[in-house]
Amino acid sequence: MVSETVQVSCVTNGGTKSNESFKRKHLGSDEHASASRHDSSDAKGDIGTSDRDMAANINEDTQADDASKKVRLPKELTFQDMYNNQDAFDDDDEDDSDWEPVQKHIEILKWFCTNCTMVNLDDVFLCDICGEHKESGILRHGFYSSPFSPEVELIQVESEATGSEKEIWSEASASNCSTAVGFDERMLLHSEVEIKSHPHPERPDRLRAIAASLSAAGIFPGKCCPIPAREITLEELQMVHSSEHIEVVELTRQMFSSYFTPDTYANEHSAHAARLAAGLCADLASAIFSGRVRNGFALVRPPGHHAGVTQAMGFCLHNNAAVAALAAQAAGAKKVLIVDWDVHHGNGTQEIFDQNKSVLYISLHRHEGGKFYPGTGSAFEVGTKGAEGYCVNIPWSRGGVGDNDYIFAFQHVVLPIASKFAPDFTIISAGFDAARGDPLGCCDVTPAGYTQMTHMLSTISGGKLLVVLEGGYNLRSISSSATAVIKVLLGESCECEPENIIPSKAGLLTVLEVLKIQMKYWPNLSSSFEKLQLQRAMYSVEKKRKELFLNFSHSPAINKLNGDGCSSHHYGGGGAENNYCFISLQDIFI
Repeated sequence: MVSETVQVSCVTNGGTKSNESFKRKHLGSDEHASASRHDSSDAKGDIGTSDRDMAANINEDTQADDASKKVRLPKELTFQDMYNNQDAFDDDDEDDSDWEPVQKHIEILKWFCTNCTMVNLDDVFLCDICGEHKESGILRHGFYSSPFSPEVELIQVESEATGSEKEIWSEASASNCSTAVGFDERMLLHSEVEIKSHPHPERPDRLRAIAASLSAAGIFPGKCCPIPAREITLEELQMVHSSEHIEVVELTRQMFSSYFTPDTYANEHSAHAARLAAGLCADLASAIFSGRVRNGFALVRPPGHHAGVTQAMGFCLHNNAAVAALAAQAAGAKKVLIVDWDVHHGNGTQEIFDQNKSVLYISLHRHEGGKFYPGTGSAFEVGTKGAEGYCVNIPWSRGGVGDNDYIFAFQHVVLPIASKFAPDFTIISAGFDAARGDPLGCCDVTPAGYTQMTHMLSTISGGKLLVVLEGGYNLRSISSSATAVIKVLLGESCECEPENIIPSKAGLLTVLEVLKIQMKYWPNLSSSFEKLQLQRAMYSVEKKRKELFLNFSHSPAINKLNGDGCSSHHYGGGGAENNYCFISLQDIFI
Protein backbone atom coordinates (compact mmCIF):
# COMPACT_ATOMS: atom_id res chain seq x y z
CA MET A 1 0.00 0.00 0.00
CA VAL A 2 1.34 3.41 -0.93
CA SER A 3 1.38 5.63 2.11
CA GLU A 4 0.57 9.31 2.24
CA THR A 5 2.86 11.33 4.48
CA VAL A 6 1.85 14.91 5.23
CA GLN A 7 3.56 17.55 7.34
CA VAL A 8 0.66 19.47 8.85
CA SER A 9 2.24 21.92 11.26
CA CYS A 10 5.94 22.03 12.07
CA VAL A 11 7.20 24.03 15.03
CA THR A 12 10.81 25.05 14.57
CA ASN A 13 12.77 27.38 16.83
CA GLY A 14 9.62 28.69 18.48
CA GLY A 15 7.78 29.43 15.23
CA THR A 16 4.71 27.77 13.74
CA LYS A 17 4.13 27.09 10.08
CA SER A 18 0.59 27.92 9.09
CA ASN A 19 -1.89 25.13 8.57
CA GLU A 20 -2.97 26.97 5.42
CA SER A 21 -0.08 25.37 3.56
CA PHE A 22 -1.46 21.98 4.55
CA LYS A 23 -4.87 22.80 3.12
CA ARG A 24 -3.54 24.37 -0.08
CA LYS A 25 -1.41 21.33 -0.86
CA HIS A 26 -3.85 18.60 0.02
CA LEU A 27 -7.45 19.77 -0.30
CA GLY A 28 -8.62 18.46 -3.65
CA SER A 29 -5.22 17.08 -4.59
CA ASP A 30 -4.85 13.56 -5.98
CA GLU A 31 -1.10 13.40 -5.61
CA HIS A 32 0.32 12.07 -2.36
CA ALA A 33 3.92 11.64 -1.32
CA SER A 34 5.20 8.17 -0.51
CA ALA A 35 8.30 9.29 1.35
CA SER A 36 8.44 8.70 5.10
CA ARG A 37 8.65 11.47 7.66
CA HIS A 38 11.88 13.44 8.02
CA ASP A 39 13.88 13.35 11.24
CA SER A 40 13.09 16.08 13.76
CA SER A 41 16.22 18.03 12.89
CA ASP A 42 15.44 18.06 9.15
CA ALA A 43 11.69 18.74 9.22
CA LYS A 44 10.89 21.67 6.93
CA GLY A 45 7.29 20.96 6.04
CA ASP A 46 8.17 19.41 2.63
CA ILE A 47 5.89 16.72 1.32
CA GLY A 48 8.15 14.74 -0.96
CA THR A 49 10.74 14.82 -3.77
CA SER A 50 9.98 14.25 -7.44
CA ASP A 51 12.10 11.98 -9.64
CA ARG A 52 13.29 14.78 -11.89
CA ASP A 53 14.65 16.74 -8.93
CA MET A 54 16.56 13.79 -7.50
CA ALA A 55 19.92 14.49 -9.16
CA ALA A 56 19.80 18.16 -8.25
CA ASN A 57 18.96 17.34 -4.66
CA ILE A 58 21.89 14.94 -4.39
CA ASN A 59 24.25 17.65 -5.60
CA GLU A 60 22.73 20.18 -3.21
CA ASP A 61 22.98 17.72 -0.34
CA THR A 62 26.70 17.23 -1.03
CA GLN A 63 27.31 20.97 -0.95
CA ALA A 64 25.13 21.40 2.11
CA ASP A 65 27.12 18.69 3.88
CA ASP A 66 30.30 20.75 3.51
CA ALA A 67 28.54 23.92 4.59
CA SER A 68 27.06 22.25 7.65
CA LYS A 69 30.55 21.78 9.04
CA LYS A 70 30.83 25.56 9.30
CA VAL A 71 27.28 26.50 10.22
CA ARG A 72 25.11 24.48 12.59
CA LEU A 73 21.47 25.48 12.47
CA PRO A 74 19.50 25.27 15.72
CA LYS A 75 18.00 21.82 16.04
CA GLU A 76 14.28 21.47 16.53
CA LEU A 77 13.44 20.12 19.97
CA THR A 78 11.23 17.03 19.83
CA PHE A 79 10.51 14.04 22.01
CA GLN A 80 12.99 12.02 19.98
CA ASP A 81 15.72 14.31 21.29
CA MET A 82 14.95 12.99 24.76
CA TYR A 83 16.44 9.59 23.88
CA ASN A 84 19.85 9.67 25.48
CA ASN A 85 21.31 6.98 23.24
CA GLN A 86 19.78 8.06 19.96
CA ASP A 87 23.25 8.26 18.33
CA ALA A 88 24.66 5.10 19.89
CA PHE A 89 24.38 3.16 16.66
CA ASP A 90 25.66 5.73 14.19
CA ASP A 91 27.81 3.87 11.70
CA ASP A 92 29.70 7.01 10.67
CA ASP A 93 33.24 6.94 12.06
CA GLU A 94 35.07 10.25 11.87
CA ASP A 95 38.30 8.51 12.87
CA ASP A 96 38.40 6.28 9.77
CA SER A 97 41.62 6.73 7.80
CA ASP A 98 41.24 8.82 4.67
CA TRP A 99 43.51 6.51 2.66
CA GLU A 100 41.44 3.37 3.05
CA PRO A 101 40.41 2.35 -0.48
CA VAL A 102 37.32 0.50 0.74
CA GLN A 103 35.15 1.49 3.69
CA LYS A 104 33.73 -1.70 5.18
CA HIS A 105 30.10 -1.51 6.23
CA ILE A 106 29.63 -3.18 9.59
CA GLU A 107 26.03 -3.96 10.47
CA ILE A 108 25.36 -3.55 14.18
CA LEU A 109 22.63 -5.89 15.36
CA LYS A 110 20.20 -4.39 17.83
CA TRP A 111 16.80 -4.99 19.39
CA PHE A 112 14.09 -2.71 20.71
CA CYS A 113 12.73 -3.24 24.19
CA THR A 114 9.11 -4.40 24.23
CA ASN A 115 8.55 -2.61 27.52
CA CYS A 116 10.06 0.84 26.87
CA THR A 117 10.94 0.80 23.10
CA MET A 118 14.58 1.70 23.73
CA VAL A 119 17.35 0.33 21.51
CA ASN A 120 19.90 -2.20 22.81
CA LEU A 121 22.84 -4.11 21.38
CA ASP A 122 22.01 -7.64 20.27
CA ASP A 123 24.40 -9.30 22.73
CA VAL A 124 22.68 -7.60 25.69
CA PHE A 125 19.80 -9.56 27.21
CA LEU A 126 18.43 -6.91 29.59
CA CYS A 127 17.34 -3.43 28.50
CA ASP A 128 19.79 -0.74 29.59
CA ILE A 129 16.93 1.62 30.48
CA CYS A 130 14.26 -0.48 32.17
CA GLY A 131 15.88 -3.90 32.71
CA GLU A 132 13.27 -5.79 30.68
CA HIS A 133 14.45 -9.08 29.16
CA LYS A 134 15.09 -9.28 25.45
CA GLU A 135 12.46 -12.03 25.10
CA SER A 136 9.89 -10.28 27.28
CA GLY A 137 6.39 -11.69 27.22
CA ILE A 138 4.70 -8.63 28.69
CA LEU A 139 2.26 -8.39 25.77
CA ARG A 140 1.52 -12.10 25.45
CA HIS A 141 -1.17 -12.34 28.09
CA GLY A 142 -4.46 -10.70 28.87
CA PHE A 143 -7.57 -9.97 26.80
CA TYR A 144 -6.38 -6.54 25.71
CA SER A 145 -2.78 -7.52 25.05
CA SER A 146 -2.99 -8.85 21.49
CA PRO A 147 -1.80 -6.09 19.15
CA PHE A 148 -4.08 -5.18 16.26
CA SER A 149 -2.62 -5.86 12.86
CA PRO A 150 -2.77 -3.01 10.33
CA GLU A 151 -5.29 -5.02 8.30
CA VAL A 152 -7.93 -5.09 11.03
CA GLU A 153 -11.02 -3.27 9.81
CA LEU A 154 -12.64 -0.54 11.89
CA ILE A 155 -16.03 -2.24 11.82
CA GLN A 156 -14.51 -5.37 13.38
CA VAL A 157 -12.94 -3.38 16.20
CA GLU A 158 -16.16 -1.45 16.79
CA SER A 159 -18.14 -4.67 17.10
CA GLU A 160 -15.56 -6.13 19.50
CA ALA A 161 -15.56 -2.92 21.55
CA THR A 162 -19.36 -2.90 21.75
CA GLY A 163 -19.44 -6.55 22.79
CA SER A 164 -16.80 -6.15 25.49
CA GLU A 165 -18.53 -2.99 26.74
CA LYS A 166 -21.79 -4.89 27.22
CA GLU A 167 -19.94 -7.61 29.13
CA ILE A 168 -18.30 -5.02 31.36
CA TRP A 169 -21.64 -3.31 31.99
CA SER A 170 -23.25 -6.61 32.96
CA GLU A 171 -20.45 -7.42 35.42
CA ALA A 172 -20.49 -3.96 36.94
CA SER A 173 -24.26 -3.86 37.28
CA ALA A 174 -24.06 -6.47 40.03
CA SER A 175 -22.69 -3.87 42.40
CA ASN A 176 -23.13 -0.16 42.86
CA CYS A 177 -19.65 0.99 41.93
CA SER A 178 -18.59 4.52 42.75
CA THR A 179 -15.55 4.75 40.47
CA ALA A 180 -16.03 4.97 36.71
CA VAL A 181 -13.46 4.13 34.03
CA GLY A 182 -13.60 5.57 30.53
CA PHE A 183 -12.17 3.21 27.93
CA ASP A 184 -12.90 2.22 24.35
CA GLU A 185 -10.90 -0.19 22.19
CA ARG A 186 -11.32 2.02 19.14
CA MET A 187 -8.68 4.32 20.63
CA LEU A 188 -6.19 1.52 19.97
CA LEU A 189 -6.55 2.12 16.24
CA HIS A 190 -4.65 5.40 16.59
CA SER A 191 -1.11 4.33 15.72
CA GLU A 192 1.89 5.24 13.61
CA VAL A 193 1.53 3.18 10.45
CA GLU A 194 4.78 4.24 8.79
CA ILE A 195 7.70 1.87 9.29
CA LYS A 196 10.36 3.79 11.21
CA SER A 197 13.86 2.99 12.40
CA HIS A 198 12.61 3.29 15.99
CA PRO A 199 9.18 2.31 17.36
CA HIS A 200 7.11 5.27 18.53
CA PRO A 201 6.80 5.43 22.33
CA GLU A 202 3.15 6.60 22.22
CA ARG A 203 1.67 3.32 21.04
CA PRO A 204 -1.55 1.34 21.53
CA ASP A 205 0.28 -1.09 23.82
CA ARG A 206 0.17 1.59 26.53
CA LEU A 207 -3.58 1.16 26.96
CA ARG A 208 -3.37 -2.60 26.50
CA ALA A 209 -0.86 -2.93 29.33
CA ILE A 210 -2.93 -0.84 31.74
CA ALA A 211 -6.16 -2.61 30.82
CA ALA A 212 -4.51 -6.01 31.28
CA SER A 213 -3.21 -4.95 34.71
CA LEU A 214 -6.64 -3.72 35.81
CA SER A 215 -8.27 -6.91 34.55
CA ALA A 216 -5.76 -9.12 36.36
CA ALA A 217 -6.40 -7.20 39.59
CA GLY A 218 -10.17 -7.62 39.23
CA ILE A 219 -10.61 -3.84 39.09
CA PHE A 220 -11.87 -3.30 35.54
CA PRO A 221 -14.01 -5.04 34.65
CA GLY A 222 -15.10 -5.73 38.19
CA LYS A 223 -14.97 -3.05 40.86
CA CYS A 224 -15.18 -0.08 38.47
CA CYS A 225 -18.07 0.71 36.17
CA PRO A 226 -17.64 1.88 32.57
CA ILE A 227 -19.32 4.73 30.78
CA PRO A 228 -20.42 4.53 27.14
CA ALA A 229 -18.03 6.23 24.73
CA ARG A 230 -19.10 8.97 22.34
CA GLU A 231 -17.35 11.43 20.08
CA ILE A 232 -17.05 14.93 21.49
CA THR A 233 -19.26 17.38 19.61
CA LEU A 234 -17.96 20.20 17.45
CA GLU A 235 -19.52 22.75 19.79
CA GLU A 236 -17.73 21.28 22.82
CA LEU A 237 -14.38 21.24 21.00
CA GLN A 238 -14.79 24.84 19.86
CA MET A 239 -14.81 25.93 23.50
CA VAL A 240 -11.19 24.73 23.72
CA HIS A 241 -9.68 24.76 20.22
CA SER A 242 -9.86 27.00 17.18
CA SER A 243 -12.03 25.98 14.24
CA GLU A 244 -8.91 25.75 12.09
CA HIS A 245 -7.29 23.28 14.48
CA ILE A 246 -10.39 21.10 14.59
CA GLU A 247 -10.67 21.16 10.79
CA VAL A 248 -7.05 20.11 10.30
CA VAL A 249 -7.41 17.18 12.71
CA GLU A 250 -10.59 16.09 10.93
CA LEU A 251 -8.80 16.13 7.56
CA THR A 252 -6.61 13.26 8.73
CA ARG A 253 -9.63 10.94 8.44
CA GLN A 254 -8.98 11.01 4.69
CA MET A 255 -5.28 10.12 4.96
CA PHE A 256 -3.53 6.84 5.55
CA SER A 257 -0.65 8.61 7.31
CA SER A 258 0.03 12.22 8.29
CA TYR A 259 2.10 14.24 10.75
CA PHE A 260 1.36 17.44 12.64
CA THR A 261 4.95 17.68 13.88
CA PRO A 262 7.85 15.29 13.27
CA ASP A 263 6.80 13.20 16.28
CA THR A 264 3.02 13.75 16.35
CA TYR A 265 1.47 11.28 13.94
CA ALA A 266 -2.05 10.54 12.75
CA ASN A 267 -3.72 7.90 10.64
CA GLU A 268 -7.23 7.57 9.25
CA HIS A 269 -8.58 6.56 12.69
CA SER A 270 -6.78 9.18 14.81
CA ALA A 271 -9.41 11.93 14.62
CA HIS A 272 -12.08 9.44 15.70
CA ALA A 273 -9.90 8.21 18.58
CA ALA A 274 -9.16 11.78 19.70
CA ARG A 275 -12.86 12.65 19.71
CA LEU A 276 -13.69 9.49 21.65
CA ALA A 277 -11.02 10.34 24.23
CA ALA A 278 -12.32 13.89 24.65
CA GLY A 279 -15.92 12.67 24.80
CA LEU A 280 -15.11 10.16 27.53
CA CYS A 281 -13.37 12.85 29.58
CA ALA A 282 -16.29 15.25 29.20
CA ASP A 283 -18.86 12.64 30.22
CA LEU A 284 -16.77 11.44 33.16
CA ALA A 285 -16.47 15.02 34.43
CA SER A 286 -20.23 15.53 34.16
CA ALA A 287 -21.01 12.21 35.84
CA ILE A 288 -18.65 12.91 38.73
CA PHE A 289 -19.78 16.47 39.39
CA SER A 290 -23.46 15.54 39.18
CA GLY A 291 -22.91 12.78 41.74
CA ARG A 292 -23.71 9.79 39.52
CA VAL A 293 -20.26 8.44 40.41
CA ARG A 294 -17.79 9.55 43.07
CA ASN A 295 -14.67 9.74 40.91
CA GLY A 296 -13.22 8.38 37.70
CA PHE A 297 -10.24 7.43 35.57
CA ALA A 298 -10.05 8.27 31.85
CA LEU A 299 -8.03 5.49 30.22
CA VAL A 300 -7.66 7.37 26.96
CA ARG A 301 -5.33 8.17 24.10
CA PRO A 302 -4.09 10.09 22.24
CA PRO A 303 -2.97 12.23 25.20
CA GLY A 304 -3.87 15.90 25.32
CA HIS A 305 -1.98 18.33 27.55
CA HIS A 306 0.38 19.59 24.80
CA ALA A 307 -2.51 20.41 22.44
CA GLY A 308 -3.09 24.16 22.48
CA VAL A 309 -5.76 26.39 21.05
CA THR A 310 -4.45 26.17 17.49
CA GLN A 311 -1.92 23.36 17.40
CA ALA A 312 -1.45 19.62 17.87
CA MET A 313 1.99 18.65 19.16
CA GLY A 314 3.84 16.37 21.57
CA PHE A 315 1.73 13.30 20.62
CA CYS A 316 -1.44 15.27 21.51
CA LEU A 317 -4.38 16.11 19.23
CA HIS A 318 -7.20 17.45 21.45
CA ASN A 319 -6.75 18.67 25.02
CA ASN A 320 -8.71 16.14 27.06
CA ALA A 321 -8.16 17.77 30.46
CA ALA A 322 -9.32 21.16 29.16
CA VAL A 323 -12.44 19.60 27.66
CA ALA A 324 -13.15 17.89 31.00
CA ALA A 325 -12.69 21.14 32.94
CA LEU A 326 -15.19 23.01 30.79
CA ALA A 327 -17.60 20.06 30.94
CA ALA A 328 -17.46 20.19 34.74
CA GLN A 329 -18.18 23.91 34.63
CA ALA A 330 -21.07 23.31 32.25
CA ALA A 331 -22.43 20.86 34.83
CA GLY A 332 -22.26 23.53 37.53
CA ALA A 333 -18.70 23.68 38.87
CA LYS A 334 -17.56 27.26 39.37
CA LYS A 335 -13.88 26.59 40.04
CA VAL A 336 -11.77 23.74 38.66
CA LEU A 337 -8.29 22.65 39.72
CA ILE A 338 -6.00 20.88 37.23
CA VAL A 339 -2.85 19.26 38.65
CA ASP A 340 -0.49 18.04 35.94
CA TRP A 341 2.22 15.64 37.14
CA ASP A 342 3.32 14.51 33.66
CA VAL A 343 7.10 14.90 33.42
CA HIS A 344 6.63 17.34 30.52
CA HIS A 345 5.05 20.74 30.98
CA GLY A 346 1.44 20.92 29.77
CA ASN A 347 1.99 23.93 27.57
CA GLY A 348 -1.34 23.43 25.81
CA THR A 349 -3.38 23.39 29.02
CA GLN A 350 -1.53 26.45 30.32
CA GLU A 351 -2.20 28.34 27.09
CA ILE A 352 -5.91 27.52 27.11
CA PHE A 353 -6.46 28.74 30.69
CA ASP A 354 -3.72 31.37 30.90
CA GLN A 355 -6.25 34.19 31.32
CA ASN A 356 -8.91 32.25 33.23
CA LYS A 357 -9.29 32.77 36.98
CA SER A 358 -11.90 30.02 37.29
CA VAL A 359 -9.37 27.29 36.41
CA LEU A 360 -6.22 26.89 38.50
CA TYR A 361 -3.45 25.04 36.66
CA ILE A 362 -0.55 23.53 38.65
CA SER A 363 2.19 21.63 36.84
CA LEU A 364 5.16 19.66 38.19
CA HIS A 365 7.64 18.89 35.42
CA ARG A 366 11.26 18.68 34.32
CA HIS A 367 12.37 22.02 32.94
CA GLU A 368 16.13 22.37 33.26
CA GLY A 369 16.12 26.03 32.35
CA GLY A 370 13.98 25.44 29.27
CA LYS A 371 16.18 22.67 27.83
CA PHE A 372 13.67 19.89 28.48
CA TYR A 373 10.73 19.43 26.12
CA PRO A 374 8.67 21.51 25.41
CA GLY A 375 10.83 24.24 26.98
CA THR A 376 7.94 26.12 28.59
CA GLY A 377 6.77 26.17 32.19
CA SER A 378 9.24 28.28 34.14
CA ALA A 379 8.27 29.36 37.64
CA PHE A 380 7.84 32.92 36.35
CA GLU A 381 4.94 31.90 34.09
CA VAL A 382 2.07 32.69 36.45
CA GLY A 383 -0.85 33.63 34.20
CA THR A 384 -1.74 36.84 32.37
CA LYS A 385 -4.31 39.62 32.06
CA GLY A 386 -5.74 39.53 35.56
CA ALA A 387 -5.27 35.79 36.09
CA GLU A 388 -1.80 36.05 37.63
CA GLY A 389 -1.31 33.37 40.26
CA TYR A 390 -3.73 30.95 38.62
CA CYS A 391 -0.90 29.24 36.81
CA VAL A 392 1.65 27.57 39.10
CA ASN A 393 4.68 25.89 37.58
CA ILE A 394 7.02 23.72 39.67
CA PRO A 395 9.95 23.23 37.27
CA TRP A 396 12.54 20.64 38.31
CA SER A 397 16.07 21.70 37.44
CA ARG A 398 17.28 18.16 36.70
CA GLY A 399 16.18 14.60 36.12
CA GLY A 400 16.08 11.87 38.73
CA VAL A 401 13.54 13.55 41.02
CA GLY A 402 11.53 11.03 42.99
CA ASP A 403 8.76 10.50 45.51
CA ASN A 404 10.20 12.76 48.20
CA ASP A 405 10.57 15.74 45.87
CA TYR A 406 7.02 15.41 44.54
CA ILE A 407 5.39 14.87 47.93
CA PHE A 408 7.46 17.72 49.38
CA ALA A 409 6.17 20.02 46.61
CA PHE A 410 2.63 18.83 47.29
CA GLN A 411 2.94 19.60 50.99
CA HIS A 412 4.39 23.09 50.60
CA VAL A 413 2.96 24.35 47.29
CA VAL A 414 0.18 22.28 45.74
CA LEU A 415 -2.06 21.63 48.74
CA PRO A 416 -1.74 25.10 50.36
CA ILE A 417 -2.66 26.83 47.08
CA ALA A 418 -5.39 24.32 46.24
CA SER A 419 -6.96 24.65 49.69
CA LYS A 420 -7.04 28.43 49.39
CA PHE A 421 -8.49 28.21 45.88
CA ALA A 422 -11.19 25.79 47.13
CA PRO A 423 -12.14 24.15 43.82
CA ASP A 424 -15.46 22.47 43.16
CA PHE A 425 -13.84 19.89 40.91
CA THR A 426 -10.31 18.46 40.55
CA ILE A 427 -8.62 16.97 37.50
CA ILE A 428 -5.26 15.18 37.45
CA SER A 429 -3.39 15.20 34.16
CA ALA A 430 -1.77 11.91 35.03
CA GLY A 431 1.24 11.30 32.87
CA PHE A 432 3.32 8.43 34.24
CA ASP A 433 6.52 9.37 32.44
CA ALA A 434 8.10 10.63 35.65
CA ALA A 435 7.96 7.02 36.83
CA ARG A 436 11.07 4.98 37.48
CA GLY A 437 12.35 3.39 34.27
CA ASP A 438 10.58 5.68 31.81
CA PRO A 439 12.77 6.20 28.72
CA LEU A 440 11.77 9.84 28.19
CA GLY A 441 11.29 11.14 31.73
CA CYS A 442 14.34 9.63 33.45
CA CYS A 443 12.90 10.36 36.90
CA ASP A 444 12.24 8.12 39.90
CA VAL A 445 8.61 8.32 41.03
CA THR A 446 7.20 4.98 42.21
CA PRO A 447 3.62 3.65 42.36
CA ALA A 448 3.72 4.45 46.08
CA GLY A 449 4.49 8.07 45.23
CA TYR A 450 1.58 8.30 42.80
CA THR A 451 -0.63 6.65 45.42
CA GLN A 452 0.28 9.28 47.98
CA MET A 453 -0.25 12.21 45.60
CA THR A 454 -3.64 10.87 44.53
CA HIS A 455 -4.67 10.41 48.15
CA MET A 456 -3.65 13.99 48.96
CA LEU A 457 -5.69 15.39 46.07
CA SER A 458 -8.71 13.25 46.94
CA THR A 459 -9.22 15.47 49.98
CA ILE A 460 -9.80 18.50 47.73
CA SER A 461 -13.18 19.47 46.19
CA GLY A 462 -15.12 17.00 48.29
CA GLY A 463 -13.53 14.04 46.56
CA LYS A 464 -14.87 14.97 43.12
CA LEU A 465 -11.77 13.84 41.25
CA LEU A 466 -11.11 12.83 37.64
CA VAL A 467 -7.79 11.30 36.62
CA VAL A 468 -6.95 11.66 32.90
CA LEU A 469 -4.14 9.60 31.38
CA GLU A 470 -1.45 11.64 29.64
CA GLY A 471 2.06 10.26 28.95
CA GLY A 472 4.13 7.36 30.23
CA TYR A 473 6.10 5.00 28.01
CA ASN A 474 7.36 2.14 30.18
CA LEU A 475 4.58 -0.45 30.03
CA ARG A 476 5.30 -1.95 33.44
CA SER A 477 5.59 1.47 35.09
CA ILE A 478 2.39 2.90 33.64
CA SER A 479 0.36 -0.24 34.33
CA SER A 480 1.48 -0.54 37.96
CA SER A 481 1.18 3.22 38.57
CA ALA A 482 -2.27 3.52 36.99
CA THR A 483 -3.48 0.50 38.95
CA ALA A 484 -2.17 2.03 42.18
CA VAL A 485 -3.97 5.32 41.46
CA ILE A 486 -7.29 3.60 40.72
CA LYS A 487 -7.03 1.64 43.96
CA VAL A 488 -6.95 4.98 45.78
CA LEU A 489 -10.04 6.10 43.86
CA LEU A 490 -11.75 2.90 45.00
CA GLY A 491 -11.06 3.85 48.60
CA GLU A 492 -8.34 1.35 49.39
CA SER A 493 -6.29 2.57 52.31
CA CYS A 494 -2.81 3.89 51.74
CA GLU A 495 0.03 4.64 54.08
CA CYS A 496 -0.23 7.81 56.10
CA GLU A 497 1.37 10.90 54.66
CA PRO A 498 5.00 11.08 55.77
CA GLU A 499 5.65 14.01 58.07
CA ASN A 500 9.38 14.57 57.73
CA ILE A 501 9.93 14.41 53.99
CA ILE A 502 13.50 15.23 53.04
CA PRO A 503 13.76 16.39 49.42
CA SER A 504 16.86 16.54 47.30
CA LYS A 505 18.74 19.82 47.35
CA ALA A 506 17.56 20.55 43.80
CA GLY A 507 13.99 19.80 44.85
CA LEU A 508 14.20 22.14 47.83
CA LEU A 509 15.62 24.97 45.72
CA THR A 510 12.86 24.55 43.14
CA VAL A 511 10.13 24.68 45.78
CA LEU A 512 11.73 27.76 47.34
CA GLU A 513 11.83 29.50 43.98
CA VAL A 514 8.14 28.75 43.39
CA LEU A 515 7.15 29.91 46.87
CA LYS A 516 9.05 33.17 46.48
CA ILE A 517 7.19 33.91 43.24
CA GLN A 518 3.73 32.63 44.16
CA MET A 519 3.41 34.01 47.70
CA LYS A 520 2.75 37.37 46.08
CA TYR A 521 -0.56 35.90 44.91
CA TRP A 522 -1.08 33.36 47.70
CA PRO A 523 -0.03 34.99 51.01
CA ASN A 524 -0.62 31.76 52.94
CA LEU A 525 2.65 30.47 51.43
CA SER A 526 4.78 32.92 53.42
CA SER A 527 5.11 30.71 56.49
CA SER A 528 6.34 27.77 54.40
CA PHE A 529 8.83 29.99 52.64
CA GLU A 530 10.35 31.22 55.90
CA LYS A 531 10.52 27.69 57.30
CA LEU A 532 12.21 26.30 54.21
CA GLN A 533 14.73 29.12 54.13
CA LEU A 534 16.11 27.68 57.36
CA GLN A 535 16.29 24.25 55.75
CA ARG A 536 18.21 25.77 52.86
CA ALA A 537 20.66 27.28 55.34
CA MET A 538 21.18 23.81 56.78
CA TYR A 539 22.13 22.55 53.33
CA SER A 540 24.74 25.31 53.14
CA VAL A 541 26.12 24.35 56.55
CA GLU A 542 26.27 20.70 55.50
CA LYS A 543 28.19 21.66 52.38
CA LYS A 544 30.74 23.57 54.45
CA ARG A 545 31.06 20.60 56.80
CA LYS A 546 31.89 18.33 53.90
CA GLU A 547 34.49 20.77 52.60
CA LEU A 548 36.02 21.07 56.07
CA PHE A 549 36.06 17.30 56.42
CA LEU A 550 37.93 16.90 53.14
CA ASN A 551 40.51 19.51 54.11
CA PHE A 552 40.88 18.10 57.63
CA SER A 553 41.24 14.50 56.44
CA HIS A 554 44.19 15.44 54.21
CA SER A 555 46.10 17.32 56.91
CA PRO A 556 49.47 15.85 58.14
CA ALA A 557 48.18 15.54 61.70
CA ILE A 558 45.37 13.24 60.66
CA ASN A 559 47.80 10.99 58.80
CA LYS A 560 49.57 10.26 62.09
CA LEU A 561 46.42 8.96 63.73
CA ASN A 562 46.24 5.28 64.53
CA GLY A 563 43.31 3.13 63.55
CA ASP A 564 41.20 4.35 66.48
CA GLY A 565 41.72 8.00 65.67
CA CYS A 566 44.16 8.34 68.59
CA SER A 567 47.83 9.27 68.77
CA SER A 568 50.29 7.84 71.32
CA HIS A 569 52.80 10.32 72.79
CA HIS A 570 55.78 9.55 75.05
CA TYR A 571 56.71 12.11 77.65
CA GLY A 572 60.11 12.06 79.39
CA GLY A 573 60.95 11.71 82.99
CA GLY A 574 59.14 8.64 84.14
CA GLY A 575 58.96 7.19 80.63
CA ALA A 576 55.32 6.48 81.18
CA GLU A 577 53.27 6.18 78.04
CA ASN A 578 50.25 8.47 77.95
CA ASN A 579 47.64 7.95 75.27
CA TYR A 580 45.71 11.08 74.26
CA CYS A 581 42.74 10.58 71.98
CA PHE A 582 41.73 13.27 69.48
CA ILE A 583 38.08 14.25 69.32
CA SER A 584 36.55 12.02 66.68
CA LEU A 585 35.65 13.49 63.30
CA GLN A 586 32.07 12.41 63.88
CA ASP A 587 31.93 14.50 67.07
CA ILE A 588 33.23 17.53 65.21
CA PHE A 589 30.55 17.40 62.53
CA ILE A 590 27.44 16.61 64.57
